[in-house]
Amino acid sequence: MALTATIDLTRRTVAIAPTSQAALDRFLGGRGLGLSLLWQHVAGPLDPLGPDNPLIFTTGPFTGTSWPAGARGHVTFHSPLTGVYGYANSGGHFWAALAHCGFDALVVLGQAAEPVRLDVTTGAVAILPAADLWGLTTAVTHDRLGASSDVRVACIGPAGENGVRIAGIMNDRSRAAARAGGGAVMGSKRLKAVVAHDTKPEPAPRPFPKVAGEMSRKTHKHGESQALHRWGTPLLIRPKNMSGDLPAFNHQAGQVPFYAQIDAEAIDRYVTRHKSCHACPIGCDHETRVADGPYATELGGPEYETVDALGPMLGLADIEAIIYANRLCNDLGLDTISTGVCIAFAMELRQRGLYADPEFSLAWGDPASILGLIQAIAYRQGTGDILADGVKRAAEKLGPQTMPYALHVKGMELPRQEPRIAKAFGLGHMTSNRGADHLYALPTVDIASNWEAARALFPAEMLPKLMDLADETYKADLVAYSEDYSAVSDALGICKFATTETFALMPEDVAAGLSALRGKPITAAELLRAGERMVNLERLYNARLGLTRADDRLPARFTSEPLPIHTFARDEATGEISKSESPIHIGLVHDPDAMLDRYYRLRGWDARGLPTEEKLRALGLDGSLPTSWATDERR
Repeated sequence: MALTATIDLTRRTVAIAPTSQAALDRFLGGRGLGLSLLWQHVAGPLDPLGPDNPLIFTTGPFTGTSWPAGARGHVTFHSPLTGVYGYANSGGHFWAALAHCGFDALVVLGQAAEPVRLDVTTGAVAILPAADLWGLTTAVTHDRLGASSDVRVACIGPAGENGVRIAGIMNDRSRAAARAGGGAVMGSKRLKAVVAHDTKPEPAPRPFPKVAGEMSRKTHKHGESQALHRWGTPLLIRPKNMSGDLPAFNHQAGQVPFYAQIDAEAIDRYVTRHKSCHACPIGCDHETRVADGPYATELGGPEYETVDALGPMLGLADIEAIIYANRLCNDLGLDTISTGVCIAFAMELRQRGLYADPEFSLAWGDPASILGLIQAIAYRQGTGDILADGVKRAAEKLGPQTMPYALHVKGMELPRQEPRIAKAFGLGHMTSNRGADHLYALPTVDIASNWEAARALFPAEMLPKLMDLADETYKADLVAYSEDYSAVSDALGICKFATTETFALMPEDVAAGLSALRGKPITAAELLRAGERMVNLERLYNARLGLTRADDRLPARFTSEPLPIHTFARDEATGEISKSESPIHIGLVHDPDAMLDRYYRLRGWDARGLPTEEKLRALGLDGSLPTSWATDERR
């Protein structure tokens, strides 16, 4: 069963039809299907918080199957944070339940007059009242809806209800489809929750379980999978601090002396159990518990991105306070990455004498300011009301003198990589069509020293420079390839920890699985071409809204402020950590335009960053070319 439900909340109607096979053939599902539906429904500028903005929930063909890490789902929308193409992605078990109900897509249109929720069962969707849930946190909403192994919930918290542009959607209590403001879109529709009643999935075609089993074992045995299972993503903190890739104090630094207080070993003391998303052989997730004290709480996580955003970025060294802040963001329905960057922006303004808050000190590392601002952002109070729209709009309100400290690309706050050190990630932040994003490309091959993947994917003569973190020559090659493979992963519903994060599964492995599932062959090259097709259509979506090469830009801090990197030593007698007097390395993005030029050439785009007609014809997208390109003077 492959169904798409179109739900009009204004008219309170539900129409269910077979999913377009043509769309699945061209865009696979998940992210690609959501993109194709968004393209159909949005022809130009619109109010992202108005009734015309579709909110599209999609699953991939592997979602809910036995394919390793086939747990992911996608939410696509016109972003209220960036004003352009937006999406969010998450794992857990909600998406498997939605797929088991037979749905590839839920397309939510219009705005309800009163709060509602969607109740999804096998082949059916009902619109039900939810006034009694409005105003509740996401945790309480899950409890009220009876979330269990056969009832899976995705919902928003007060932040989404209040139109906070950095609000996300929480599912399975602790999984977040967080980025780009999807929670605000959901809140604007007065849609509090989507409830999927899990059922027994349809049996997969006979060859598929065998292929999936082989790939699951392959993923499980991979060395990085084992490390992720043991420590989760916080395992990144210590090596990132060593290399200078641990953003701190609003990217004024790339290292902190207190890294051992917040790293995987420190977090491990609070871990109560390990757990997995649907069908995942990696099992990187864990639950933590702070038993007592002012920060007593329980949490699914924390993940690396959140630890850095709410820890070093804010100068906060207390892991219990970081865990508590993470739980608070989850309950209120906030993107932890954007929330941390927004608060860091305010703290640097206070440091530089450009802003003061009557209630909070805004001092680096002050838990009261951090926790207070999280609440204030969610409820749009005081300084929180300014930060609730993201750093780009906050700087526009506070004046041009504040703009150098608002760290974003295309309006979305930077994730937790340091572009002066992780240069492929820096380029990926620039080119990402949904704004600054570590998961759009996830170009890990060089920074992870994954020589096995590098040798398999790139010409031998390229490798010395490609694998040199400081060399910018071939970062575009790494980003373009990783963007295509990441798009495939998102479209199929696979967690990237099995693909572009580790390359435990190569495109050939994934193609074998999809061939077995569909009952017709598809090659790795055809899969990657589908990923390329998605990236190009996303670029077209933004181009017809007026985005240009000028929007593929990192903040000036990363090209004009050198970043000194030091070594750290631990005194075995006292446990104190000291850093070297002189730096061992200086990080800087030297020539972003050269990286961008090469990226555009590899993509088959012109110097403006727009796909050429030849490229669009090759991808079967030539009918999508905006007619205004030739005369639009902004280009």
